[in-house]
Amino acid sequence: MHSDKLGLDTLAIHAGQEPDPTHAAVMQPIVMASTFAQAEPGKPKLFEYSRSGNPTRQALESCLAALEGGTHGFAFASGSAATLTLLHTLKPGDHIVSGDDVYGGTFRLFDKVLKPMGVNTTFVDLRQPERLESAITPQTRLVWMETPTNPMLKLFDIEAIAARCKTHGIPLAVDNTFASPVIQQPLKLGAAIVVHSTTKYINGHSDVVGGALITSDDAIAERVGFYQNAIGGVPSPFDCYMVLRGIKTLPVRMRHQAQSAEILARRLEGRKGVKTVHYPGLESHPDHALAKRQMRLPGAMVSVDLAANVDQAKRFLSALRIFTLAESLGGVESLAEHPAIMTHASIPKETRDAIGIGDGLVRLSVGLEDVEDLWADLEGAFAAAAL
Repeated sequence: MHSDKLGLDTLAIHAGQEPDPTHAAVMQPIVMASTFAQAEPGKPKLFEYSRSGNPTRQALESCLAALEGGTHGFAFASGSAATLTLLHTLKPGDHIVSGDDVYGGTFRLFDKVLKPMGVNTTFVDLRQPERLESAITPQTRLVWMETPTNPMLKLFDIEAIAARCKTHGIPLAVDNTFASPVIQQPLKLGAAIVVHSTTKYINGHSDVVGGALITSDDAIAERVGFYQNAIGGVPSPFDCYMVLRGIKTLPVRMRHQAQSAEILARRLEGRKGVKTVHYPGLESHPDHALAKRQMRLPGAMVSVDLAANVDQAKRFLSALRIFTLAESLGGVESLAEHPAIMTHASIPKETRDAIGIGDGLVRLSVGLEDVEDLWADLEGAFAAAAL
């Protein structure tokens, strides 16, 4: 199958998933084997041990690579496991430049895991790509960023930043979790590595935790493959099967969720009790022009600065009935959370304040429910919080 000639809707269903050659099963089998027979010592057929490789995982990795337009895919037991495996390619004394607005778990890895090991990170607002130049040092070995960012939904110009990284010979890793390959494909814009928490949109049903790395760079792939096997943070065959099953509806889900998110964002923008709506699809968003150029859709995440104190924000969230108050995002069900208290609590308050993660910020992950029901739910929460 020549993936470069097929659309995403087709790849999501077929890439890496030819009918099972043994039984001609149309759906990818779940191969629950920890080890595989060898014809003679040291000469396995295709697989030898499931930490090193598994047929179900291979199908998922091939599908993920095809969706992102890459040549090498690696699946992990979580997004954090994927991130940490990539970071293990660094050594003490190395330096990372990261976008200033990242998932709290990623910040924790940089600040609490890597920093004590001698790998330091400089956090920079990369909305102006030239700021990267002042942050790069002779020890910089990786540039990391999310776009859209979590939770402020800032956008960074992947193509412009990738070009600067290539000038310095530094790989650019883009966490594409918020967008998914349906919305943007960073490798095609010059990034060296794409990172996903497959827990989110890729799987899309809030029933699997997983992660992925995708690249077309053979040298990076060789190192990541070594550390994937050596560290062993790999997903089970069943989890791989579940993610593959979720991927089949990814394009359909993303289009519907983005449509509903834009409707809600536009209504929220003009509502009393709202200070700012952060959503790339709005003309008022500072990166709206970049969104139209870089993204196929504006996404299904909406962050809202309520004109509220922390107690009012809590009442708002607790009053929701269709939006579920929970961490995570990207599932078929709509979720709402308070970043300062929940997903980004590991980030120091002064850093949160500088980024804009205040007491009134609420993050919404818009699901597949009827958009009018979602709006009525938000209106009820506004009333409960007296906003």
